[in-house]
Amino acid sequence: MKRVHVFYSGHVQGVGFRYSVQDIAMNLGVTGWVKNLEDRSVEVVAEGEHKALEEFLDKISKSYIGRYIKDMDVSWEKPEGEFDSFEVAF
Repeated sequence: MKRVHVFYSGHVQGVGFRYSVQDIAMNLGVTGWVKNLEDRSVEVVAEGEHKALEEFLDKISKSYIGRYIKDMDVSWEKPEGEFDSFEVAF
């Protein structure tokens, strides 16, 4: 089990990004949350098997990088096991 903490910047708000991230996570069995930040970036915290998290990040990048994502800051962290599902946080 691993945990990834990601900040996405660019044109990532108002384009269905959070709900797409949630859908990708749910299809891969990844738990955590995604939320918009005041600076117009989006924050994601996700936990799951390392392979599932890599696929999660890859699917997000393939769908949004270049068109909407201008930058992403990825940090791998120790999992805390605090999530039961993947939610859009407000």
